[in-house]
Order: sequence, then structure tokens, then C-alpha cells
Amino acid sequence: MFVDKARIFVKGGKGGNGAASFRREKYVPAGGPDGGDGGKGGDVVFEVDEGLKTLMDFRYRKKYVADSGENGKNKGMYGKDAKNLVLKVPPGTTVKDEKTGLIIADLVKHGQRAVIARGGKGGKGNIHFKTSTRQAPNFAEAGDHGEERWVILELKLLADVGLVGFPNVGKSTILSVVTKATPKIANYHFTTIKPNLGVVEAVEGKSFVLADIPGLIEGAHEGVGLGHEFLRHVERTKLLIHVVDVSGIEGRDPVDDFEKINKELELFNEKLASTQQIIAANKIDLLDDYKKYEEFEKIMSSRGYKIFPISAATKSGLRELMLYVTEMLDKIEDVKIAEPKEEHKVYKLDKLEYDKNKIIVRKENDYYIVEGKAIEKLLYSTNFENIDSLRRFQNILKKKGVFDQLKEIGIEDGDTVKIFDIEFEYYD
Repeated sequence: MFVDKARIFVKGGKGGNGAASFRREKYVPAGGPDGGDGGKGGDVVFEVDEGLKTLMDFRYRKKYVADSGENGKNKGMYGKDAKNLVLKVPPGTTVKDEKTGLIIADLVKHGQRAVIARGGKGGKGNIHFKTSTRQAPNFAEAGDHGEERWVILELKLLADVGLVGFPNVGKSTILSVVTKATPKIANYHFTTIKPNLGVVEAVEGKSFVLADIPGLIEGAHEGVGLGHEFLRHVERTKLLIHVVDVSGIEGRDPVDDFEKINKELELFNEKLASTQQIIAANKIDLLDDYKKYEEFEKIMSSRGYKIFPISAATKSGLRELMLYVTEMLDKIEDVKIAEPKEEHKVYKLDKLEYDKNKIIVRKENDYYIVEGKAIEKLLYSTNFENIDSLRRFQNILKKKGVFDQLKEIGIEDGDTVKIFDIEFEYYD
């Protein structure tokens, strides 16, 4: 089955922790700090692979986390940066941040890359915290956490040929007969609710991708029915096979159906109206009067269309149709995938809202709780057995306004403050 939408969680790798170490050479009895910095965490990167056609892989695995950076070492040695986690996607994939709904990548060209979740920076080693008054800092900085988010992947179909037409005209049956695809087929409208793909090889060594796209109805350009879900896939096909029910067994006129479908395509995107079409007059085996087909063929031929009388049920005429499509594809230039328009704006990661600097102070039962990623990093960068490190911890809390917030919600001397798993007694 063709998968054109997926929801996944991505997280950049955590930065490595800085090292807290001191020189220990034989002839340097009072060696200073020499802890190196931690390495950067890996980014989560999406890369276009033109060999992919669907988002199927993301249907079975939902969570992707890049590797963490290596911790810093002694003698001033930095930890290694982690490798990026590269996820391959088909051309035509857009990536949206689920929380904000903003598009953060529009991936159209083979090899194009976009960073979707950046890895955290490595923490500083204790070599950076030496001052004139603090000669032996016995603490280092923890690495930053990587960015994390849920993203929505959407794929605009890049099939060579699209089957278009009203619901229940036989598009799914045609696909199942000429390819190895197994779409759901039944005698009611909107059997197909997602595009299905199949590969046709009518001529040995020459194949093309055929897509059975959900049926279209009047008002689709405004989103009625499966409207936009249908139309966004048709945009990037090279050729359309317009399937009509020439038998009229549902009481509809094939010429009227043909005109309504094309009107919807034109209203959605004028370029679609100029996409070359071949007409497949299906259900020819159900005609009670062949003159009806002859009248339809006469009208359509006068408009310059090539018509093939077929029966998907009996397979009549399908080989001739697929041979002609193969021949035509050799003559049609590839559809150029347009770059994002202004209204299809792509936002940089910096524009998204992050909570990494947000600090929450609240009271819960008898505890005053302080939480947030910035506080978590500070907590794990502190050596509570070292007076210098403890002073630094308190000074940073004061600068970030944590003590002021605690006072605002009524904290008093002797009350318990809880920061993650560590508890403190508060004294002003």
C-alpha cells in the first residue's frame, strides 16, 4: 500500500559531558585543571533518495534518536562528535512541526538534506572554569540535550501516470490487473481512500509507476469529499489516464463526467488542465448499445483525445492502452518539481518555539518544585561536595530569577525545594 503521510518522533543526540580532571604529571605536584569538552550530539537529518517512492518505512518505526556525543577526557582532550542520524525520504516530502504546524523542510531534489532536530552542544570541561580566585574547579558542565519534536511527513505523489476519474469507475481494478498491486476493490464509492502504487512493464526493460488515486467529485478543489487529498497527488504526474464509465450503468453521462473532473483539476491548479490525458472508456463489456461508445468516441476525438475502449473486468484493451502509455512517456519531459512558493513558506528551526530556557516554579503539596531543561543541565553540572561548584549553582539560580519566583509563591525558611530527584532546604 502507498503511504503518503507519517507521524514520527525525532530527537537529536545529547552533547557529551565536560570532564573534571587535573594534571597528574610526575614533576607537576600542583597541576591545574585539564578536563576537555564533551562532543556534540548527532543531528537528525532527512535526505532525499530518488529511489524511494513511499513513506512506508516510517509506518512501522515511529521513534528516531541520534547518538550522544562522547564525554570529554583528561589532558584537555575533547570528546568525539556523534555521527548524524540520516533518514532517507522520497522526493516530494514536506516535513511539518506537529506542535506549530509550520513547514520546516520541503525536500524535492535527490541528495537534498535538511536538519530536523539538532544535537546538543558538548559541555565544557573544568579547564574553562579556572579563575584567579578559583584555581582548582572540581566541576564541569553537562552536555545539552538534543532538540526533540514530533513531525508530520507528507508526500506528494511522484508517480509517472495517474488514474483519475469519478469514484467507482474501475481505477483500482485497472491497477490490480496491469500491476502486482492489490488495492481494495468493492462496488461502492470511495473504496480507495489513499493512493495505491504499482509498476507497469508493458515493454520489456521499460517500466513506469502507475497510481490509483482516490475518486474525485464536484467541489474537490474546495476540499469537498477527498478533494485536497486527491488533488495534491495529481500535481506531479507526467500523464493522466482519465477513466470514465462508458456503460452509464449508474445513470451518469460519460461526457458530463469527463468535463466535471477536468473542471475540478483546472480550478485547483491551471497547470493540471494542460497535463496530457488519455481516455480509458471502461466497462465496455456492460454496454447494451455499442453506438453509445461510438458517440462518446466521436465527441472526445473531435477534442483531440486518444480513446481506448477497455474492460478492466475482462482485461480487454488494457495491453494496448499500457503499450501506448509507455510510448507516450518517452516523449514527455519529466515534471519539474517546483520550489516552495512564498505562501508555502519553509521555516528555520530557530523560528520554532522551544522550551529549553523555560524554568517552571510551582508548589505541590509540601514541596516547592523547580523544573526545566535549563535547570536539569545546571543540576547535572554541579558537584555538591565542592563549595565553588555549589556557589556557582546558587548564583545561576539567582540570576535566572528562581529565588524571586519562589518568594512570590510563598516559600519560607526551612521549606523543601525539589529539583528533579534532589531535595534542598531553603534559607534566604
